[in-house]
Amino acid sequence: MIFQFFKRLMDIFTSLTAIILLSPLMLAVAVLVRLRLGSPVVFRQQRPGRHARLFTMYKFRTMISTTHDKEGRILPDDQRLTPFGLWLRSTSLDELPGLFNVLKGDMSLVGPRPLMTKYLDRYTPHQARRHEVKPGITGWAQVNGRNNITWEEKFDLDVWYVDHRSLKLDIIILARTFWQVFSRSDVAKEGHATVDEFMGTANNKLPASSLEQNKGIFHDCK
Repeated sequence: MIFQFFKRLMDIFTSLTAIILLSPLMLAVAVLVRLRLGSPVVFRQQRPGRHARLFTMYKFRTMISTTHDKEGRILPDDQRLTPFGLWLRSTSLDELPGLFNVLKGDMSLVGPRPLMTKYLDRYTPHQARRHEVKPGITGWAQVNGRNNITWEEKFDLDVWYVDHRSLKLDIIILARTFWQVFSRSDVAKEGHATVDEFMGTANNKLPASSLEQNKGIFHDCK
């Protein structure tokens, strides 16, 4: 498809250019993360990409490594997220290593955000369509409410992008993303430091075997 060819060219050119131009900034952020949060500097996690194939996603680390309190209870994310980590997230500087994912071809500049693998068996067939395209550093949902909308609204916006994607739309999304990052809007829901876990759509969850069903949906996508 011509669109996919030019989209990939744009991804390669833009991500490579950004990596070169922003390398001093990325180095500075890496040093700050090492001094403030310790090692590892880069957070790595398996996420599902196009057709739900797993890849390793890169981000700058924003949380402390301590996961349990003195009584052995697991600490919630908002207690592990430091003010410095919150600042990294609000400025989207933690997303900079994702440019290497784009250059490698695991991700695109624009597309549905790559979410946790444990969500795969919680999607409805409609929501699972978000995996028909590569995940992105930014997307239609991110410039239309970001973390201030419900999961269902995010997924509807993701699927809308899948059905209407074009280079023009990608450029619009990138332009709106730059403004959103500059204004630091919709970083998190009011009263929440991190995004709530997606537990599935009420009264419309997929059965336990749905992961395999979804994989069939993903691999049948063209």
